Amino acid sequence: MTSTSFEAPPDGGSMIRLTEILHRSVKLRQRRFEMLPLRGQGAPFTEPHARNPSDTLPPSELADLISSMSVIGLLEPVLAEEIVVDGKAPTIRLVTGERRLRAMRWGAVNRPENPHFQALPAVVCPGPLSEEERHMWRFVENFAREPLRPGEQAAALLYQRCAILVGKLLKAGKPVPQEVYAIPDPAERFLALEKIRGTDSSCAAPWSEVLDRLGLQLNERKASELVRAFRALPRDLTEEMDEAAIRLNTRIRFAELRNGRAQAAEGIWAALKSSKRLHLLPTAVNVGLEEPELGPEEIITEAEERQDAANADRRAKLTRVPTRAEDQEETDEGDDAAVPSALGADEGAEIAELGHPMQPTAPAEAAAEAMPADTAPSRPAVESNTIRTALDGIRGLLAEVRAGKEIARYDRGSLRLALRELHDHLEGATADGATDHDATTEGSEAA
Repeated sequence: MTSTSFEAPPDGGSMIRLTEILHRSVKLRQRRFEMLPLRGQGAPFTEPHARNPSDTLPPSELADLISSMSVIGLLEPVLAEEIVVDGKAPTIRLVTGERRLRAMRWGAVNRPENPHFQALPAVVCPGPLSEEERHMWRFVENFAREPLRPGEQAAALLYQRCAILVGKLLKAGKPVPQEVYAIPDPAERFLALEKIRGTDSSCAAPWSEVLDRLGLQLNERKASELVRAFRALPRDLTEEMDEAAIRLNTRIRFAELRNGRAQAAEGIWAALKSSKRLHLLPTAVNVGLEEPELGPEEIITEAEERQDAANADRRAKLTRVPTRAEDQEETDEGDDAAVPSALGADEGAEIAELGHPMQPTAPAEAAAEAMPADTAPSRPAVESNTIRTALDGIRGLLAEVRAGKEIARYDRGSLRLALRELHDHLEGATADGATDHDATTEGSEAA
């Protein structure tokens, strides 16, 4: 096959760039969602061999897919193109998703009573699609499987808002010029559409409607903040911040700094990016806003000093062995945030939400001390090497977090689940009469 310019994701594979290119394709812009039959007229066929996927037995590589579909259905529609030949009924040709089609057809034959195998969810475009358009859709599918970053979320929200606005304008008899459709930047396109709408409130596209259409669990305030940060920053900078996983609040504050002190903001970003110290950006932005007389280098120096002081304070809190009186006081006050404080404000709050104390309660300690020293565990003990390996991993994680690194969203969820289950085991052992005093003392010393 001849190589095309679309065989690699443009500009590092940014979903924003991919979406902009999608909107430049007239055929892909006309895509529609349909539930296609799996048999008979209107059912999709595949090429290049014009063969239908096997309907007999599920290949081993499709077993998991079929099992998932039987419970929750097909979550990601296939892409198909509608081929129209003069004098003949339109035919539907599959573009991407052959494994999904094979799994759906097997389910339709072998599990006909299951409603999830009754029809095939598909995105249908007028065909034939060019090779470039096919490649681009495949890239969009692949990238769409990844969690959207703030800049990509904002672009998706704006594109959907534009789509709603266009639909209402056309329904109201207000034509949309072709040059407006061709505007690649979603924020600029929305402004152009708003000019066409004018003061007609019946054609407005409120955030509530946008979020309902997309099915996002996102409140209107968060959607507005995402778009505000997206509009305030250059697209290249937004993509760089996406790559660096810069948080939304930091972007908003950076945009505020850039609005009043553009040169300082650009100098801070360039210096921190080139030196791979972007973990200092939130602190540096705060310094820049608080002390307008400082230049970029002075701001970064001050941010480093503040960060070092904060890290030293966290280390001191983690390594200090609390007295029994302090333990009792913390228990009485319900203070169980000592460990989450090392993970930063957001992660700490998330772990604290679990409602599980990270320290043994005073009654549990007293019960443990009252038990005979030679009480044997009712079950085999976990190997010491396993415990040491786990502790080494936790210490390594804490070291990276203290250095300013961020725990990814899905990793945070995995950690919360693991901590919750581990906590239940520890509490269960205490309730069964296991002696935790020595382990608690050792853990405090090792912290």
